[in-house]
Amino acid sequence: MDDTPLPASTDWGPFGRPLFNDPSSQALSRVGVVDVGSNSVRLVVFDGAARSPAYFYNEKIMCALGEGLSETGHLNPEGRRRALSALRRFQKLAEGLGILPLTTVATAAVRDAADGADFVAEVLRETGMQIHIIDGEEEARLSAQGVLLGWPGSYGLVCDIGGSSMELAEIGAGQVSRRVTSALGPLKLRHMPGGKKARKEYIQQTVARLAAEMGPQRNRLFLVGGSWRAIARIDMERRKYPLHVLHEYRMNSKSIDATIRYIAENDPSELRARCGVSGSRMALVPYAAEVLREVVRTFHPHDIAVSSYGIREGMLYEQMPQQLRDRDPLIESCYFAEAKDARIPGFGKALYDFILPLFSGATLERKRLIKAACLLHDVSWRAHPDYRAEVCFDNATRANLGGLKHSERVFLGLALLHRYKNSRAGTSFEPIFHLIDEKAQKQAEILGKAMRFGAMLWLQAEKPLGKLEWHPKLKHLTLILTSDAAPLFGEVAAARFQSLANALGAQSEVRIKG
Repeated sequence: MDDTPLPASTDWGPFGRPLFNDPSSQALSRVGVVDVGSNSVRLVVFDGAARSPAYFYNEKIMCALGEGLSETGHLNPEGRRRALSALRRFQKLAEGLGILPLTTVATAAVRDAADGADFVAEVLRETGMQIHIIDGEEEARLSAQGVLLGWPGSYGLVCDIGGSSMELAEIGAGQVSRRVTSALGPLKLRHMPGGKKARKEYIQQTVARLAAEMGPQRNRLFLVGGSWRAIARIDMERRKYPLHVLHEYRMNSKSIDATIRYIAENDPSELRARCGVSGSRMALVPYAAEVLREVVRTFHPHDIAVSSYGIREGMLYEQMPQQLRDRDPLIESCYFAEAKDARIPGFGKALYDFILPLFSGATLERKRLIKAACLLHDVSWRAHPDYRAEVCFDNATRANLGGLKHSERVFLGLALLHRYKNSRAGTSFEPIFHLIDEKAQKQAEILGKAMRFGAMLWLQAEKPLGKLEWHPKLKHLTLILTSDAAPLFGEVAAARFQSLANALGAQSEVRIKG
């Protein structure tokens, strides 16, 4: 990371001074966690200093440890062999990366199996890795914390489905409260005796019990887990949705019902090929869909959001100091990206202050996106000039950033595209633009052109660029420059200033102050 010091200014506005250089944040610069689940075993190495989870390394092995557990009471022998092999590899990788010890947890399959403790002892003996077997309520808490990592302050019900269990947790005001667990995992349901009728009755009874324990939950339903994500991918395919980012993808009860019918009506092998779902995952989707239908019918959430963050991200959140937990994951990660990749770290703050008069009436939510855009405006400068605008849009819309709705991703991406390009017509991303309305597209264009112009006035990060005065009723835009900054206002800068004025539909004026 670039060690160039950030500006000394104390006026950081509502988003605060970045924390990634604080010792408590730097301690999270490499954190390795392992999740030994009923269906998969996964290692994730986070760079957690940026507040949004940056995936330095991510590897998953589909071991199906919980396959056949309901019948035998034991872990799947082949799955156990594969899991041990994967854990040997993960331990060796962690040793090479210098991130030992790994934080490792095992969930439903290992905790329910008669030989679960024996497996944990074997792993310790063979690798030196200590696996912590967590109960269902702890699993629910960690998954809910993963959701809070991406949506601080969210309210709602977190529903995490694994291979052998399903957990519910209530979140609100940054805290996890009531939690329950169940055996509604698709690996268990697939082998339930009595067929579809018995399975349907069991699902209904179990969800009714969970609802009685949790009480009314009419806020957002957050879906965590591979089977839910597979259903969301299929929903995207059914809707021909143009942005294939699962995190923060939204559905409702009608779309869930339509997608469950779509799954039943289509050949599974063709469907999984179109949606990019693995065969082992696709085999579990029909059983997970039966559970999801009942959860939605019982709890009646006002909307449904997919979370790519779950138990592993919750383990990272567990290690964060409270001051870092409280920060906006988008802004904090943009500060981090600017410090690491921009040519003049700290200039994003000066640029934000410079262009803010154009958006004086904006909501805090919109100012947050403006701040993020200014921090990111120069992080893709290494890309080839012919492709830089498209690279910026692609990075913003598909990056693993927390705290961003899909509409906000598109707004941010369009703003950064216009940072490098006057027109958005003719790009391959045009179908995605329509996830926001024409008014928002125009506002993103104005923001991009304001950054495009402001970037021409580079001085030192701490020096003022000058001043913009915007009178929207009069449609008059004035640029006031100091005599020190005036030489920067050359032909290209003048052309970009006029382009900004044109986007605003404004008359322009330039003043030089001595």
